[in-house]
Amino acid sequence: MRLLVLGGTEFAGRAVVEAALARGWEVTVFHRGRHAAPDGVRQLFGDRTAVDGLAALDEDPGTWDVVVDTWSSAPRAVRDTARLLRDRAGRYVYVSSRSVYEWAPSAGYGEDAPVVEGASPDAGPTDYARDKRGGELAAEEAFGADRSLLVRSGLLLGPYENVGRLPWWLNRVARGGPVLAPGPRDLPLQYVDVRDQAQWILDAAGQELGGPYNLTSPSGHSTMGELLEACVRVTGGPAELRWTAPEVILDAGVEPWTQLPVWVPPSTDLHDALHSADVSRAVATGLRCRPVTETVADTWAWLRDIGGTAPRRPDRTAKGLDPEVEAKVLAAASGVQPGPPRGRGRAVPADPEHGR
Repeated sequence: MRLLVLGGTEFAGRAVVEAALARGWEVTVFHRGRHAAPDGVRQLFGDRTAVDGLAALDEDPGTWDVVVDTWSSAPRAVRDTARLLRDRAGRYVYVSSRSVYEWAPSAGYGEDAPVVEGASPDAGPTDYARDKRGGELAAEEAFGADRSLLVRSGLLLGPYENVGRLPWWLNRVARGGPVLAPGPRDLPLQYVDVRDQAQWILDAAGQELGGPYNLTSPSGHSTMGELLEACVRVTGGPAELRWTAPEVILDAGVEPWTQLPVWVPPSTDLHDALHSADVSRAVATGLRCRPVTETVADTWAWLRDIGGTAPRRPDRTAKGLDPEVEAKVLAAASGVQPGPPRGRGRAVPADPEHGR
């Protein structure tokens, strides 16, 4: 198979490139040159936001069986690239997001749930949800519903993470001491290891699948307890998880999802939207999800290899809880007066990426 990845040097795109190379595929990456591409690929350089930014791709004589695009800004960049490639590629895979659904989707929502309005394939950058939905529309416009595959990703974890969720937890647990562990311990989570998503994308392209797919693990594939306990085991630090009731955390003004990455309180719109989508369609077409222990261990190994500080995309909000705030919440949970509460957490995550 001949694969073109638009990007391919970071996180989701890089995982696709590495998975394809492991299968012996011929891989071309088109990117801006800001990050090193994996060894073994053919490289084309350009900036999709610049005038004539697609020149290298336009002038190249290559054809491909599959194109994978992870773009998450102005939909017109997807439009221009998809139009350029529609007669030179067999299938266009657009890595979208569950953020395209109208907020807040009900528990168990499938691919037929209502999507955001006002998105356009011709738009400049707007907001994350409409940018991703506009990208979907651009892919479908150029390749048609049968030849475009829309991967509506959920929470992505794993090596090369450049958003900062699992790396923050690993570094916090490695630091040791009492760790604010947001309860309940058996809170069901829904995420996908970026490498499992990559394998599914390649398999789905081989099956010539089209249309939208919610792409994340079944809800409850892991729990908050299993995730944080895996962090304790792999880091080997003297951390003590102190499970704390959601009410205490929210009363202290702590933001779910951003200040305490991955976590959102149970029995809320947030949890329904972020951790309870119906993924039966993806599972039926071959999605397999590795154990959380493997995801955590491999992410920790990668993090240590790069010196402990994970890269972070400049267009994503910082993740994690300030140590002083954490100490105040732990004191409140222990019955020590922490000072006046700062109000409840937001109804919608501050992070623009509701689904990723």
